[in-house]
This record gives sequence, structure tokens and C-alpha cells, in this order.
Amino acid sequence: MLPFRVGEPDKPAQDFFSSSMASPKKKLQGLVAATITPMTEHGEINFSVIGRYVDYLVEEQGVKNIFVNGTTGEGLSLSISERCRVAEEWVTEGRNKLDQIVIHVGALSLKESQELAQHAAKIGADGIAVIAPFFLKPWNKDVLINFLKEVAAAAPALPFYYYHIPALTGVKIRAEELLDGIQDKIPTFQGLKFSDTDLLDFGQCVDQNRQQQFAFLFGVDEQLLSALVMGATGAVGSTYNYLGKKTNQMLEAFERKDFSSALNHQRCPKAVIYEFCIQRFINFVVKLGFGVSQTKAIMTLVSGIPMGPPRLPLQKASREFTDNAEAKLKSLDFLSFTDLKDGNLEACS
Repeated sequence: MLPFRVGEPDKPAQDFFSSSMASPKKKLQGLVAATITPMTEHGEINFSVIGRYVDYLVEEQGVKNIFVNGTTGEGLSLSISERCRVAEEWVTEGRNKLDQIVIHVGALSLKESQELAQHAAKIGADGIAVIAPFFLKPWNKDVLINFLKEVAAAAPALPFYYYHIPALTGVKIRAEELLDGIQDKIPTFQGLKFSDTDLLDFGQCVDQNRQQQFAFLFGVDEQLLSALVMGATGAVGSTYNYLGKKTNQMLEAFERKDFSSALNHQRCPKAVIYEFCIQRFINFVVKLGFGVSQTKAIMTLVSGIPMGPPRLPLQKASREFTDNAEAKLKSLDFLSFTDLKDGNLEACS
């Protein structure tokens, strides 16, 4: 049985969690889409398309786990009330369709983070995640754990995940150090979203915690195959919104120990039409300038679901980026109006 298979459909949170300690229905593993927050051209959240977005992830990409209000979702650019409403919409629309919904509740304010954690528990989310506070920063492991502990305690029935993304937070505390004895302080701790290129640190997280059954979720999409070799149990990323099907093929090849095929899916050396194969695709868009704004533009082109512009201070993807991305997509015969079941997704196999 593949370790990346999705679990049972969502049920109310109380069916799976005791009131005193998190006990997840199933370990969070496999692909987790870091969801985009769709917006109108006027910068308001476009809640009306989230149901369609859920169906697209499940039916077209085979992705049934999501990470809401993270970096890709511009969570820290939203108000607290907006973050709550976005979380509610995903939980409502994802019921009986998605397997696990993790809500990012990190904030600079401890009180706001606790409020978001309590709200996630109330609406029936499957877990919460928190980044390190990044303005007045924790200066060592103990200070950071004290902050995380207070947030986790606000939702004691939910699994708790640490979101490690030092390039954005500036908090350089190694994840390996943080994980040492963390469940003694945070009993609900269930795993790590590791969004960093330090594979030595990631490898040590896995090696030093093999008995803990933590979820080791890798967050650098183009390095996923390397992370799988080192023991990653899943992945959280923006590209799984539109590359989920292809990445799942790579995971299945890896599970079969078909490493040649797995590497081909990562590097895509034999692609003819469909070149959206992780490294080659990401390399293409990075050269154009790639971030949340560009992810929104690509997702709109591929899925046909309008994602809209980002919030300031981010700028809308440039016309040059959009035109180049559209030309590339047209060359692959893979725009939103293309029938996604016509075989183009298999062209990179």
C-alpha cells in the first residue's frame, strides 16, 4: 500500500480528537496543496470560486489535502476576520471531498494566533500550523517553543505542525534543534512543514525522530525527490495546485522503487508536449520571476478558475510574465479551455 494514499473523507473533528490531546484520524502525508486565496480585481476575497477550486484539486489533480492561509494563500496579508472566513469556506466546501484541511494560524500577535487556532478547532479543521513570529523574533529554541506552546494550547484537540520557513521569517533556529523533545512541551505536536533547502537539517529531523511517527512534510517543490530519499512523508507546496497529478505519478514511481522513472518525472528529460514536470517547469518560471503573484496567474491559466491579483505590497504578475506563461502553455496545448482529460497530462510520462 502506498504511503502517499489519501485517507477517509472528512468527518467532524470531534470524531477523531479527544478533548485533551490530538489523535489524528490518519497521519498527514502525501501531497498537500498550499492553497491560493482567490481575489477580485478590487482586492476582495472571491469566496464564490472556492467550491470549484476544491473540485478541481480532487478531480483533476488528485490532491485531497490542503494547507490554508499560508504563504501562497497570502495569509499574513489578510485580516483576522478574513482568515477566519477563508478557513470556514474551505472547511465547508471541502467536507466529504477533502481528507485533511490544515489551517495556518501563525501571526505576530500571540493573542491573534490563539484566536485563529480556537476558530480552526471550532469549524472542524484537521490541524493547525504556525510559523515563527518574525518581527520581534525568538532568539533561541526555548523562546520559540514557548510561543508555539501557547498557540497549540488554544486548540488542544487539534494536531499541531510547525511551519519552518527561515528565508521569510529570518528565524534561523534549526528545525532539528527545535524538534528535540518538542512533544514534552507540546503534546499535540504532529509534524513539520519544512520549507528550506537545508537538506542536512531536514535529514537530521527525520533521522533523530524516527520513533516519533511525525509527519515530515517537505516544502521546496523542486527538491521533493531528494527529500523523499531522506525520509519525507509528504509535501506541501504551491505547484501541487496544478502539478499534483504529475507529482503523484512521481510519488508512485518512487514507492515502486522505480527510481529511474521517478527521476524522469522530476527532471522530465523525455517530455514532448507536456513539460510541466517540476524542475523544468519551475526553472522556466523562475527565470521570468516567480512568486505568489505568478502562481495566481499560472493557476488561472491552467485551471480556468480566476485567482485574481495579490494583495499589496505584492504586485500583479506582469503582462510580460503572463504572455510568456500563456505562450508556453499554448505550446503545450494546456490552457484552461483545454480538456484536461485529453491525455496532455500524460505527455511527460
